[in-house]
Amino acid sequence: MLAQVGKPAPDFKLMGLVGGAFKEVRLSDFKGKKKVVLLFYPADFTFVCPTEILAFSDAIQEFWKRDAVVLGISVDSLYSHHAWTRMNRKQGGVMGVTFPLLSDPRRDVTADYGVLIEESAQAMRGLFIVNIQGILKHVTINHADLGRSVDEALRILDAITTTETHGVVCPANWKQGQKSIEPSQEGLEAYVAAVSDTA
Repeated sequence: MLAQVGKPAPDFKLMGLVGGAFKEVRLSDFKGKKKVVLLFYPADFTFVCPTEILAFSDAIQEFWKRDAVVLGISVDSLYSHHAWTRMNRKQGGVMGVTFPLLSDPRRDVTADYGVLIEESAQAMRGLFIVNIQGILKHVTINHADLGRSVDEALRILDAITTTETHGVVCPANWKQGQKSIEPSQEGLEAYVAAVSDTA
């Protein structure tokens, strides 16, 4: 089943480097417990990838505050992940990474999430956010030369919590603490009037 927003996220079981040890990780392990941010990336020992992995890693407490876990996924081997995490940051390594790096050597999961590049057999820069119920709520896929935004991922997590907790919808450029919209014509008009008054 191909990943689709609004549908259950395809479950998977992958081996990963978790806290320096090789362990099995299942997406379904988090259902009912945590939101999940899946961070597919092309390859270890590349150029944009370490900047993304480290940016998400350094912000991990912000994800934890939002009851979310981050899982990095590439088609590299566990041994490649292990070597990369032992390499100094100044040399392009990801030493000290604070979330699991999973290995998808068969490329099944990468294909299920629609981010497998046929020509290179690597993953695209896909970011998928799964809610606590296991429903896929958000997808962004970047070209290989464009790194992703931690701030945007956190904003989306906040929006998911707001919409699911309060039954509202979030307008364009919404951030935590800003006004949301009751999902009705009256709610939209009230929102537009409130925004217009502050503009």
